[in-house]
Amino acid sequence: MTVIAVIPARYGSTRFPGKPLHEIAGVPMVERVRRLAAAAPSIDRVIVATDDARILAAVEGFGGEAVMTPESCRNGTERAFEAVKDFAKPDDVIVNLQGDAPLTPPWVVDAAAAAMKADPALKLATPAVALSEDALDKLSEAKRRGEVGGTTVVFDKAMNALYFSKAIIPFKRENTGLPIYKHIGLYAYRFDTLSELVKLDPSPLELTESLEQLRALENGIPIRVVLTEYRGRTPYSVDSPRDAEVAADIIAREGEIL
Repeated sequence: MTVIAVIPARYGSTRFPGKPLHEIAGVPMVERVRRLAAAAPSIDRVIVATDDARILAAVEGFGGEAVMTPESCRNGTERAFEAVKDFAKPDDVIVNLQGDAPLTPPWVVDAAAAAMKADPALKLATPAVALSEDALDKLSEAKRRGEVGGTTVVFDKAMNALYFSKAIIPFKRENTGLPIYKHIGLYAYRFDTLSELVKLDPSPLELTESLEQLRALENGIPIRVVLTEYRGRTPYSVDSPRDAEVAADIIAREGEIL
């Protein structure tokens, strides 16, 4: 079993063209994500999957591995599959790591990968964190303002996901002390599961919530939720040049992760 982290990196973002190559505190974003993935102990290999020769050249210039994938890939899941389909074995683990999340700590990446290595029966794993009261208040306020960012998850006693939502779930009619868990958008797939997923049509709940992971649940593919912590680090996703400035400010304040 080999654990391969794949970082989809598309050049032509509508809102932020060339985003993977945008420097954050002097380092291109795609290189930051690649280094974080490589630092996760359970990861054996890191591949950047791109559609642009400029990104390929930049990654190789830093000594990393990159492959060209078709421009026709509709999402990061399809791009991750294209990157490994010619050599991955059925029981290999493919970790799909978002290329616009340059502050994801290696131990968060490792949580999902390590769970898959520890249990060969797992088909798919993804991390989540329990929200503090302050973090929950901030998420609730953002939702009231109409922001769609931030996905929550509920799971059964075996830690298998029951549902993911852009709404805050569960609704707290009674205060039982049950935490709200925020989903972290990275996935560890068994390669044969990834192969199955990319063949499936988008599902009704997936289209309604715009959450691709619901396709797996609607088709009976279990998702193991792995709890982790940020250990005082601030996560952040970059969707605009302004977001890149915020990420750089966080690094200046908290220091480099590596």
